[in-house]
Amino acid sequence: MAKKLRNTGHITNKRARYDYQLGDSLIVGMALSGAETKALRLGHGQLRGAYVTDKGGELWLINAQITGSSGVPIDESARTRSRKLLAKRSEIENLLAAKRQGMTIVPLEVLNRGRYIKLKIALGRGKKRYDKRETLKRRQQERDIAREGRI
Repeated sequence: MAKKLRNTGHITNKRARYDYQLGDSLIVGMALSGAETKALRLGHGQLRGAYVTDKGGELWLINAQITGSSGVPIDESARTRSRKLLAKRSEIENLLAAKRQGMTIVPLEVLNRGRYIKLKIALGRGKKRYDKRETLKRRQQERDIAREGRI
């Protein structure tokens, strides 16, 4: 009997909340090979620098890196290949309409809680440099207040 894989891999895009003002999020499926699925379940993936675009009315995840391990070989060329995202036609149309208005579709995290590997995406608008500084300043103030409350 085969040993079941534990869902230990949790892959997030930590820069997304820093670089974008995020709006509504959506969970979509991904078309993956077997080795890619196993590697993502083990947590061997990265969303840094990844983005979602449309080609012919379909959503594609570009530049997401899935690396193999000793038991899960993935070719060098297949690590950053484009992967098709699976969503309902109405959801795709809504996302593409928002993209035409200047929004960006940002991948947030890879979910592997159930049988399938899913990707959480959100609509976002890029932050300016002064917005990023304001965010850092606000976080530091919240940390200082919390620290004073514990003392």
